[in-house]
This record gives sequence, structure tokens and C-alpha cells, in this order.
Amino acid sequence: MATAPPEDQRRLLEVQALDTRAQQLAHTRKSLPALTQLTELDGRIADLRASLVESRTRVADLKRELTKAESDVEQVRNRAARDQQRLDTGSVSAKDAVALTDELRSLAARQAALEEVELDVMERLDAHEDALAKVEAANDELVAEKTKVEGERDAGWADVDAQVAALAASRATAVEGLDAGLVALYEKLRAQLGGTGAAVLNGNRCDGCRMDLPPVDLDKIRSAAPDAVVRCEECGRILVRVASTTGAAAG
Repeated sequence: MATAPPEDQRRLLEVQALDTRAQQLAHTRKSLPALTQLTELDGRIADLRASLVESRTRVADLKRELTKAESDVEQVRNRAARDQQRLDTGSVSAKDAVALTDELRSLAARQAALEEVELDVMERLDAHEDALAKVEAANDELVAEKTKVEGERDAGWADVDAQVAALAASRATAVEGLDAGLVALYEKLRAQLGGTGAAVLNGNRCDGCRMDLPPVDLDKIRSAAPDAVVRCEECGRILVRVASTTGAAAG
């Protein structure tokens, strides 16, 4: 059976308390409320991104469509202006003048139809630009909210990290000078048993696994020398006998 000074065994509980607190802080760091909020915001931004891309694409398509409609109208206007200029100069024959007049009527009808198309495209473009503005505003709001929550997350992390650093310094002081074999066993058990390598023997119960020890195991512990490193037969953790336990055993 391994041995270590009784005082070192009791001091080991302080190390365990610091390690337990460090585990709690690690959990806190992973479960900050801001992290849940960021996950939700990322999902909402991703959902909105599809609408944003679709809306931007539709606006771009309509702008191209409007450019073409405007070009078509401009071509007809230019053709009509040239025909009208030829008529106004009086440099064409009567037959050509009749033909130009007919063409001007046709061009006027064509221009009116194209302007209707142009107006329709403009109205649809205005509607889609309004819709895009609303989607972009919603997206900007979510991005701003995400930036704010990221700041809260970073502040939370910084606070936890500062506490972890302080704990590490305290642990280094607490473990200094402890029996090397005791510390090595503790570290091994802590790695195997979910972070708890040592626990108090509280009456007849192991505070590590919360199990009541059988009388035969208690008798072995009570009869062990004060410097003996005793272990819980149920979970295997180091059982530290504090003053009240030792006194009860002696009685």
C-alpha cells in the first residue's frame, strides 16, 4: 500500500477542489449563453442569406431587362426622329412621304407598346428593390446583433480565462511540496475517473462515488496507518481521512 504524509493527503483535497473548479470553468466556457445565441443567429443569417441572394439576383435581372427595354424604346424613337426629319426637309418624293408617314404611325404604335413594357419592368424593379431593401435591413440587423453577442462571448471567455489563470497559480502553490508519489497517483486516477482522483471519507461514505462502504472495507481503512494511502473499493479514488474521520476511527 502506498504511503504519504497525512497532511499531504489532506492538502490533496485542496488540489482536488481547485481541479474541480477548473472543470466547472471549462464547462462554463463551452456553455456561455452567448454561444447558444450565436448558433441561433448564424442559423437565421443563413436562412436569410438565401432570400438575400435570390432578391439581389432578381433585381440584377430586372435592371438588365430595363436596360434592354430602354434601348428598344430609344431605337424606335431615333428611327422615328430620322423619318420625321426627312419628311420635314421635303426632300422626299410623294410616294416616299406616304411610306414614311405610314412608318411613323407604325413606329408610334411600336414605341407605345415598348414604353408599356418599359413601365412594367420599372414597376416590377421598384417592387423588388423595396423587397431587397427590407431583406438587407433585416440582414444588417442580424449581423449587428451577432457582432454584439460576439462581444459578449469574448468578454465571457476573457472572464473565465482570467479565473482559470488564477486557479492555475493557486493550484501550483497547492501542489508544491506534496508527496510526488501521491500526486502521481492522484493525477492518474483523476484522468481515469472523470476528473476526481481524491475524495473525503465522510463517515462510512465515499464522497467521490457517494457509495456507503461495506463494514469490512471500513475496518481495513480504520486499521490502516495514518500515512497509508487508502482507496475506495467501489470507485478506486483516494480516500482522504479528515480529522473527524480519524477521531471516529480511534474511538
